[in-house]
Amino acid sequence: MRILVLGSGGYLGGHVTERLRALPGARVLVGGRSPGADVAVDLAADRPYLLAGALAKAAPDAVVNCAGATGGDAVTLAEVNARGPAALCAALRETAPGARLVHLGSAAEYGPGTPGLRVAESEPCAPAGPYGATKLAGTVAVTASGLDAVVLRVGNPVGAGAPATGLPGRVAALLAGAADPADPEGELRLGDLSAYRDFVDVRDVARAVELAVTAPGPLPPVLNVGGGEAVPVRELVRRLADAAGFRGRIVEAGGNGGGVGSERSARVSWQCSDITAAAAALGWSPAHSLDASVAALWEARPRSFVPDGVAAP
Repeated sequence: MRILVLGSGGYLGGHVTERLRALPGARVLVGGRSPGADVAVDLAADRPYLLAGALAKAAPDAVVNCAGATGGDAVTLAEVNARGPAALCAALRETAPGARLVHLGSAAEYGPGTPGLRVAESEPCAPAGPYGATKLAGTVAVTASGLDAVVLRVGNPVGAGAPATGLPGRVAALLAGAADPADPEGELRLGDLSAYRDFVDVRDVARAVELAVTAPGPLPPVLNVGGGEAVPVRELVRRLADAAGFRGRIVEAGGNGGGVGSERSARVSWQCSDITAAAAALGWSPAHSLDASVAALWEARPRSFVPDGVAAP
């Protein structure tokens, strides 16, 4: 089986590529702009006919699109998150219409959730800002393409290599930079940590991708991939502090004064995904606890799969 992974240099893409390379009988090709890529493509800029030519040479049985931008202006977000999937689908229709396409979407597409409730794939989407809106546009391009395609709507991934562009990686970086984590007089000043998020281990995301790639027959157009529980962000921070041996005070400065969080996350106080459809379609459920995810993140903190500005969906 020939599998082409786009965005393999990113956080999720790195874990997905590692997982797929361990799949018996799989030949994994990586596509992107880096000199070492097997397939030279730039989803944000290449015309569909150029993408089609590259895909024809790769002749994939499956394509996994992990490419995505979480930061930058609206134009950058639109080029990567919306235009990229649309161009990819157009190219696949021309050269590899039978290939399975697995595209990584984001729970941010749903927008603000209702406290106490899990959101299912059938619920309407009302993204709170450009990131969620552009990710939703990419999802629409994939689900309307007529291809054998599935979008995995990923929650908030946690684990080894988490970038500082996301909250878990940013908090880990701040803790790692503390002069003396064991100093009881130390202080970590953060922004408002009152929001609830659906955290999922990055290894579980990679396993969901593997199952989606290899599942027989057509799949539902969209599947939620999350932890299935809403966890207070301050609880994640507390667990990270425990893993780091931090004994000082954690101060919530309010707003985004501590540099942790974002305007996007501040507009969404509750996020929790219903993951029963993924269990039914893929036989998938999370295998790693939040404590295991936090431990993996802290133990691997010197390493990162991703440059600033490109991270999890």
